[in-house]
Amino acid sequence: MKDLLSIYENKQPEIVFNWKDTETDAEGWTVINSLRGGAAGGGTRMRKGLDMNEVLSLAKTMEVKFTVSGPAIGGAKSGINFDPNDPRKKGVLQRWYKAVSPLLKSYYGTGGDLNVDEIHEVIPMTEECGVWHPQEGVFNGHFKPTEADKINRIGQLRQGVVKVIENPSFSPDVVRKYTVADMITGYGVAEAVRNYYEIYGGNVEGKKAIVQGFGNVGSAAAFYLAKMGVKIVGIIDRDGGLLNKDGFSFEEITKLFLNKDGNKLVADNMIGFEQLNAEVWSVGAEIFTPCAASRLVTKEQVDAMVGAGLEVISCGANVPFADKEIFFGPIMEATDSKVSLIPDFISNCGMARVFAYFMEKKVSMTDEAIFQDTSEIIKKAIQNVHAQNPSKTGISNTAFTIALKQLVK
Repeated sequence: MKDLLSIYENKQPEIVFNWKDTETDAEGWTVINSLRGGAAGGGTRMRKGLDMNEVLSLAKTMEVKFTVSGPAIGGAKSGINFDPNDPRKKGVLQRWYKAVSPLLKSYYGTGGDLNVDEIHEVIPMTEECGVWHPQEGVFNGHFKPTEADKINRIGQLRQGVVKVIENPSFSPDVVRKYTVADMITGYGVAEAVRNYYEIYGGNVEGKKAIVQGFGNVGSAAAFYLAKMGVKIVGIIDRDGGLLNKDGFSFEEITKLFLNKDGNKLVADNMIGFEQLNAEVWSVGAEIFTPCAASRLVTKEQVDAMVGAGLEVISCGANVPFADKEIFFGPIMEATDSKVSLIPDFISNCGMARVFAYFMEKKVSMTDEAIFQDTSEIIKKAIQNVHAQNPSKTGISNTAFTIALKQLVK
């Protein structure tokens, strides 16, 4: 695996598009790792301090993810170095999408990512530039459909991603109109845990979990885990969090989900970050879902959780460990040797899978069909790993080997 990984990591990307804004100090990059299958896909993120290396590592991560989620295309990513809280954000994004629109028409598909919203920013802004849909480039480059077929599939994609969830089994509140895009990634993170216990043995119900991050992914993962009967004992957010050694009830987790302020946890009994960070890692949880920013989880935090009975990690964040390596650094490697570590490209592939699902010829548009499809894809990936390595350790190593054999010729 290490040899395959070294070849993959060190291969230069096929295309690097660099943009400098004329009206602000914003700078952006689209990195296309490869045009495997004639196209590439990956979301657009914005944060102050972002650089090209971050975009490159995420593009490579996307390519690995597509080996699980489909379609069989290359990985790409767009990133803009700019403060997303700056009031000039809208203009920056509009100018960015205008500059990158020829790629989006030809062979690159994008979506929302960190601080960039799929529904309110990406879709309307790309439409303004004459792009039918942010995934149009994947249709043209990879699927090469007839014009009529393209119209039908793009219509399906448009309708599906913004579809309001009507089935209460998949939504914290059907009145508030949560969409598939709001919930699917966190659902996949939770389903990875459920499928793991089904395949490797054990029962998810009654297990205790720590959730890191309570944004779009973490809050949804917490909701679906609690619905399965998992006891959430710790929630870690940017400014602090919550601790409950007996676990919060499903009703309490649902209330916390509904009371979020954007992507921020809101609760009366919040514990300050310093105190929480000192206590949460040894509270005693079998499940950990890192769903915050990349490269936050330290070796000390993992060791504390392992010492307190940790069994499985389902990654909601891309590259959650504080390693400098693109993929498999020493913290991740050590963690993989101690517990069951489901890598990000399996557990958080929900949104990528939804895109792939709606790009297929006529598919069922029910909530059950959409969510079940993501669960089945994750289950199949975990089954493939188990078939090659039935041990509860080395799961990520095996998963990477399976993926890289498809990418390194």
